[in-house]
Amino acid sequence: MTDSTFRDSIATVDKQGKRKWVYAQQPKGRWTNIRSVVSLFYFSVFCCLPFISINGRPLFLLNVVEGRFILFGAIFWPQDFFIFGLAMLAFIVFIVVFTMAVGRLFCGWMCPQTIFMEMLFRRIEYLIEGDAARQRLLNQAPWTTDKIIRKTAKHVIFYALSFLIANIFLAYIIGAGQLKAIITDPLSQHLGGFIAILVFSGVFYGVFAFMREQICTIVCPYGRLQGVLLDRNSILVAYDYRRGEPRGKFRKGQQTDLGDCIDCNQCVKVCPTGIDIRNGTQLECINCTACIDACNFMMEKTGRPKGLIRYASENNIATGEKLRFTPRLKVYSTVLVLLLAAIVSMLVSRKPVSGTVMRAPGILYQEQGPDSLSNLYRIKLVNKTAHDIPLRLKVEEAGGVISMIGSSVIHVKAGGQGEGTFFVVLPKTALHQRKSTVHIGIYDDKNKRISLLSTTFLGPVQ
Repeated sequence: MTDSTFRDSIATVDKQGKRKWVYAQQPKGRWTNIRSVVSLFYFSVFCCLPFISINGRPLFLLNVVEGRFILFGAIFWPQDFFIFGLAMLAFIVFIVVFTMAVGRLFCGWMCPQTIFMEMLFRRIEYLIEGDAARQRLLNQAPWTTDKIIRKTAKHVIFYALSFLIANIFLAYIIGAGQLKAIITDPLSQHLGGFIAILVFSGVFYGVFAFMREQICTIVCPYGRLQGVLLDRNSILVAYDYRRGEPRGKFRKGQQTDLGDCIDCNQCVKVCPTGIDIRNGTQLECINCTACIDACNFMMEKTGRPKGLIRYASENNIATGEKLRFTPRLKVYSTVLVLLLAAIVSMLVSRKPVSGTVMRAPGILYQEQGPDSLSNLYRIKLVNKTAHDIPLRLKVEEAGGVISMIGSSVIHVKAGGQGEGTFFVVLPKTALHQRKSTVHIGIYDDKNKRISLLSTTFLGPVQ
């Protein structure tokens, strides 16, 4: 394959820089059936996850507005950001390892853009406008009553689905309860939330009705990362050029010296990004397997073995070599395991209640009788459990006492925050320098210490 001019531009843009609309034929076959089952599972999880709750707490919530995150029932606050930072780093390393091993498999099988586009919106388009050839003719035809009805019906359904997806997506951010309030309460009470739904709906509608594969080939940077991450041992959707070349048209009963590729272009016609997989690895390929099913169908019809296009590595096609666990994969896998171990360790050692103690700014120590000093503090507590907790504070240093301002107990609701103001009183004999470290124990209603905080105590100059 000496001609590599196809790499000078993406498949959906012509030489004049204008977009070439992709009319992909509907794929059929074993891989398409498997992807359909996977997509049904994905749709079920996507639609149900934000509405599942455990003990009144959502199973999954990413409330970036309030800085409150719930993952599988466990609540995380901004104080736990270091765990999220490690998790994001682990996710990036996982993407690197995953891509080096199996290419852009995520894009074709797990990416929401591909699943919604190919398994929902494009299938609705097939039902309303017909197959790829009928869609092309309909777009080129003059505006008639039939065309107006079909186009209107398609775009109304597309926007309705986008509106539904936007509502579900918003439930991941604000929670199912808040979403229900936006839907049921008067519009004036939740104008901001309603505008957010309309904005999300417009974005999703624009993506699935017009942008389509451009998201994968132009907007998403993941395809371009392949050039850095892939090597000759990476598994991807590949054309077996050793078996397929030279290409030639199939004629029944005729013996030729041609390869198995009959140059039918079915692999190109079903591709949702409009590429020719026979040209080799390309950034537009999302590993959706549509070309595998199309090629296997033609091979079966012509009495040739399947697998001319299949999941394989470049080395596998060139030399028959099987997948190897390369040194590069070993290094990244080790880093990933270490990151995951660190995250698990942090989650296990994570305190049910966390907080911060701050000494009142601009206020020096106070005399408490002839032999004691006090400092004024403010404490903020975060309850990460699923039940309300009454909390008491205690100075762990000998002779130290807590003098609360107001109630002696700080009540913190489940998944909520609480705060209080108090004095720490220490005997002068316990102070040997101007700044001393004191430890504040946080105790539950069973007098069990569940967290320990430290702060500084300011005394006179020694």
